[in-house]
Amino acid sequence: MKIAVLFGGTSEERDVSIASAAQVIPALRGLGHDVVAIDTATGRLPPNVEQKMLTSGVGPEPPSRTALAGMRESALTLTTNASDIRDVDVVFLALHGGAGEDGRVQAVLDLAGLAYTGSNHIASATAMDKDLSKRLFRAAGVPTADWLMAPVLAHDVSETLGWPVVVKPNKQGSTVGLSIVRQATDLSDALALADRFDSEVMVERFIPGRELTVGILDGEALPVGEIIIKGEVFDYEAKYQKGAAQEVFPAELPAQAAADVQRLAMRAHAALKLGMYSRIDFRMDPNGKFWCLEANSLPGMTSGSLLPQAARAAGIDFPKLVERICRAALVARR
Repeated sequence: MKIAVLFGGTSEERDVSIASAAQVIPALRGLGHDVVAIDTATGRLPPNVEQKMLTSGVGPEPPSRTALAGMRESALTLTTNASDIRDVDVVFLALHGGAGEDGRVQAVLDLAGLAYTGSNHIASATAMDKDLSKRLFRAAGVPTADWLMAPVLAHDVSETLGWPVVVKPNKQGSTVGLSIVRQATDLSDALALADRFDSEVMVERFIPGRELTVGILDGEALPVGEIIIKGEVFDYEAKYQKGAAQEVFPAELPAQAAADVQRLAMRAHAALKLGMYSRIDFRMDPNGKFWCLEANSLPGMTSGSLLPQAARAAGIDFPKLVERICRAALVARR
């Protein structure tokens, strides 16, 4: 196959996207596929630039707003890059956050008639919108924590949710702009931080407990994983810095509990009409109840990311996983 890998972009998850591409591209080439590397912020990469970019790694914090703003001013559109992707068999989306995960890129690819990995533009947009996702989870019988959307006052939080709460941008990933707020006096600062990354801000009841994740692949739930973290939130640094968190696949859960959370993950995936693969994140509270946190329509795709780890636990190695995702995209387009 001839495959274009789209990655990079101008979202706060740019570095994460580059890290995904750094694993996906050599895996596909190792299987004999012709791979074109395209940074959606700068265009098709010549070999020397590709090599340098794909070995840069992920820092402890997202790229600065100043750096991203500069990229956005000079960013190329997909139509500018049309000659680079017109003759490919499939487009592998190694994008995370922003236009790459919110449906805009998917809509352009749909208009161009190109096969691409992940979910369609409507499902992608729905998964990125946490408020809308949670409404659909509730309608499908998937438990999710109570929430309010800003503007919100401390009095509203006290009466409706109680403390502590999680304050986060409505359309962001990798816990960018997220805070845990334990008292009313800290609410305004947390709202201001989240507002820097999205004009819509969610205030959600904090659920203590174990952090679990379930990958969905081709209509089946993969083995449940557990993320053991040092703090209370699986934050940006814990996600991407080696040794900052311990990830266990399969999670140490009773068989019935594992089956229950897998069933809820499948239901959440279906409620958002997601595509061939996704990752659904949960908290398991001290009483053993599962609470859905969010759905990821384009989960991280480094070899150490959560979905590939879950696939490995199911006997699917990383190269076979990414090739299987590409072939499924071709079948879906036919």
